[in-house]
Amino acid sequence: MQEENSVSVQHPLIRSGTLESRPYQLKLAEKSLSENTLVCLPTGLGKTAISLLVTAHRLNQNEGKSLLLAPTKPLVNQHTNDYRNWLNLSTSDIVSFTGEIPPKQRSELWDQATVIVSTPQVIQNDLISGRISLKDVVHCTFDECHRATGNYAYTYISERYVSDASNPLSTGLSASPGNDVESILTICNNLSLSKTEILTEEDPEVAPFAGKTNIEWVRVNLSPEAIEIRNLLRNLMKKRLTRMKSIGISVPSSNSLSESDLRKLRSQIQSQIEAGNGDGYEALSLHAELRKIKVGINYVETQSVDALNQYLERQKNASRTSGASKAAQRFISDPLTQQAKHLSKKHQGLHPKFETTRVLIAEELGISGGVRVIVFTESRDTADSLTEFLSPVFLTERFVGQTTRDGSTGMTQKQQHETISKFKNGDFNVLVSTSVAEEGLDIPDVDLVIFFEPVPTAIRTIQRRGRTGRGTRGKVIVIIANDTRDETYFWISRKREQQMHNELRSLRSSIAKLDTKLPPTNPPPHPQPTLTDFATTNAPSDIEIIIDQRELNSSITKQLASNENIQIKLETLSVGDYILSDRVAVERKTIDDFLDTLVGADRSLFDQVKNLSQNYSRPLVIIEGEGSLYSKRNIHPNAIRGALASLAINFGASVLRTSDEDDTAQMLELIARREQISTGRSIQIHGSKSQKTLSEQQEYVVSSMAEIGPITAQLLLSHFGTVEAIMSANEDQLQQVKGVGKITAERIKKITSSSYSP
Repeated sequence: MQEENSVSVQHPLIRSGTLESRPYQLKLAEKSLSENTLVCLPTGLGKTAISLLVTAHRLNQNEGKSLLLAPTKPLVNQHTNDYRNWLNLSTSDIVSFTGEIPPKQRSELWDQATVIVSTPQVIQNDLISGRISLKDVVHCTFDECHRATGNYAYTYISERYVSDASNPLSTGLSASPGNDVESILTICNNLSLSKTEILTEEDPEVAPFAGKTNIEWVRVNLSPEAIEIRNLLRNLMKKRLTRMKSIGISVPSSNSLSESDLRKLRSQIQSQIEAGNGDGYEALSLHAELRKIKVGINYVETQSVDALNQYLERQKNASRTSGASKAAQRFISDPLTQQAKHLSKKHQGLHPKFETTRVLIAEELGISGGVRVIVFTESRDTADSLTEFLSPVFLTERFVGQTTRDGSTGMTQKQQHETISKFKNGDFNVLVSTSVAEEGLDIPDVDLVIFFEPVPTAIRTIQRRGRTGRGTRGKVIVIIANDTRDETYFWISRKREQQMHNELRSLRSSIAKLDTKLPPTNPPPHPQPTLTDFATTNAPSDIEIIIDQRELNSSITKQLASNENIQIKLETLSVGDYILSDRVAVERKTIDDFLDTLVGADRSLFDQVKNLSQNYSRPLVIIEGEGSLYSKRNIHPNAIRGALASLAINFGASVLRTSDEDDTAQMLELIARREQISTGRSIQIHGSKSQKTLSEQQEYVVSSMAEIGPITAQLLLSHFGTVEAIMSANEDQLQQVKGVGKITAERIKKITSSSYSP
């Protein structure tokens, strides 16, 4: 790659004059061409340009395509526009993938495109379903790669890319890869990155392009009315903790609870339940209520009294639903909550943060000559209220996620894109945003970023702060309410950020040592052990397994999809988790799920297996997990034996044990191969069951009506004698049967008496 007049990059696949030549970007791109590389660069200094330089070179030197993954849809749109502006390719060669594009259309676009920009979940789904292949992808970019932990889709895609691609090269991009060396190593291992390249604003080659960001902290005091409301909720929390302590749970002495405190309480409660202590379930309900109280306290302390009032109103409505928990009902009905709700409804003033925010924006736009301001807040309610509060004075718009919830309307992908474009064009000058705008959005020349409240993670703080100071002097102001959670979050964030900077400096000084711990670039793929049926010794043939969409994130699905001899089809299944043939379907439960059936926490298993046996002649239940069923919980062995006997005798289900998800995946493959290859059976999504008895058919017809379930169906048939008599009965007669109330009776009559309208 060469510089053109020391101004723009010259390359056959990069449009002349479109990409500024920055020496540090060229240097990082050159290094990223030789190995799978993690590139750490402060926000606003052009990480995307580095990815593009590598992509252009790889596409120019190799036949194939490029894949760029970004965690959010707005970020996908931004990268797509950047690539279309910079790359010397037609618009149709550069496509974006999101969930709005139908799967069949994505498959066609994939085959035709040269550059694909996508959210990771879409690519993971398409890989598992066999709609796309990574074989020809010559460069894969993982933007905001610090997300590559746990079950996040980046990890699975990377595994498939290393295994499937003919000539793979990966680049990870992040401004904030982690709080410690161990976190960074985890990311590198999950993405098969073998080299790290880190530049900071202090490096001489970066300094000329990095703006200076000043950070200020502004403190406010809660009003006496807000403190009174907050203290009512604190007293309620103390009351619940006292009850929890009385049943043997060790509780913290503080009048506030951190997330760490709640996790420790949950661990104690789980131990009591597993030990057979019946009070553990009451403690579990109290724990759920403590979470609700904590949320309420956070609203009044850091958002507004009005936000608390809206929250309590939602809790009141939720407590009146048929499926409301005891925790929800107890929380909203307690006199202390009722008093807090009464005071919050009467409260007329706003949180002092609102007026402070307005003053800060006025100073920036009116006195300092600023052009654009972003205000970040954690709460959708606050984003709505703050936008309404600021709009009479400033040109203000909100920016939130796509989900509509709790009466707050989300934004479509198109609306998000239009809002960012209008902000960049100067159509308005104040953007009030939730966390959706933290990562990667191209919002240049923002003069001021306001944190309506501190956030406790270094990564999010850095991402938010990176919205300003891009090539100019920027400013960040964090608003802190005294004697609230804000102060705790502020110090946590500062400590973690300093820790991350220290780790990055340490990383820089020992970069060679770190790289020796990383896997080599492009390791040879580890072939999955392929199971062959015990009755055959020939090479495995293709088989098909239908998997319920809800199993998508399990490693079982990913392992099966990684096997080139297995075709995966994802469906929303009405019965079962896995379908292996026209007669075999599988319900999978962990040991804990199975035992929950016996202690009353979840009674759905028997209904699920009942439905399974009505649709498939060979229903299977897989119980997954290490150890004995009899020692996991303090449950009498005969109760466990009785449940297993019921599954086998009452429902004709075979029960199999597996040690973990890997063992389950291999068991599923073995059974599917035996069914489809050895016995030549087909696979059917709805299944079939031969020789169903007359009574079973009658129960099936009645139980499917109005979703009343098998037990109520048996009671109805016993009472009326025939299906016809049930259909003919009026609502009063139906209600004479135990388990049939007014609503169920109305549903049955509506189904049996309404005219058919196809």
